[in-house]
Amino acid sequence: MDIFRRHHVCSYGAEGHPIIFAHGFGTDQQAWHYVAPAFAAHYQVVLFDLMGAGNSDKTAYDFARYQTLDGYVADLLALLHALHLPKVIYVGHSVSGIIGVLAAIREPDLFERLVLLAASPCYLNDGDYAGGYDPSDMEELLGFLDHDYHAWSSAVVPNLVGGDMRPALVDEVLQSFARVDPAIARQFARVTFLSDYRAILSQLRVPSLILQCAEDVIAPPSVGHYLHQHLLGSTLQILDTTGHYPHLNVPVATIACMEHYLASLPTSLAPNQA
Repeated sequence: MDIFRRHHVCSYGAEGHPIIFAHGFGTDQQAWHYVAPAFAAHYQVVLFDLMGAGNSDKTAYDFARYQTLDGYVADLLALLHALHLPKVIYVGHSVSGIIGVLAAIREPDLFERLVLLAASPCYLNDGDYAGGYDPSDMEELLGFLDHDYHAWSSAVVPNLVGGDMRPALVDEVLQSFARVDPAIARQFARVTFLSDYRAILSQLRVPSLILQCAEDVIAPPSVGHYLHQHLLGSTLQILDTTGHYPHLNVPVATIACMEHYLASLPTSLAPNQA
């Protein structure tokens, strides 16, 4: 099976500059259904599923390969090479934001800009760093997940969604979480929530837009400020919303921030609004 079928790659839109969207833990490419189409008139939109998510080939999931984020980084780089695209605008939600950072550090020539939605280099509180969780609370959270993934999902998704907790949106995210194999979810959760990539942030040379929510139990605003302080050439925007899914809760505001940021790109890369 080729890499495009393995990651269920979908592409549509204009023959313009490529913009690739990468989803976070528990979701899949369908999470971009409010945001990605807004860019189709001026960009080539590319969507894919992380290994183990959505319609990816779950039989290709290798527990040894994905015991760190390096496996996902290698997948992303391999996909970009296979697509034969010019420098891409990469939009990564949550853990995929950091996957994009790691990939852009390794091969910066593949990336024009990064857009990081609710991303975090470290989810644990550590001294003056406020990542969101004390280590004991995180272990309790992961222990609950290990015991019963579906009950864990039902308990945490409403808080992750935030906002006014619209039942339809909560159900949408819950259905996405339910499509993930519990064994894969357990490993990916530990790989994600116990990771610490603060030490490598200064190595990034690709400019980035950081979009953080005003209230987010997973990646609080303090994390956005930390990223902004440590990512060279970054721009920070705090969105007036709660929860961990700005692209679902406030898609119009998310799109507006992205469009404003991308309008500052060179003329050959910015959308033609004529």
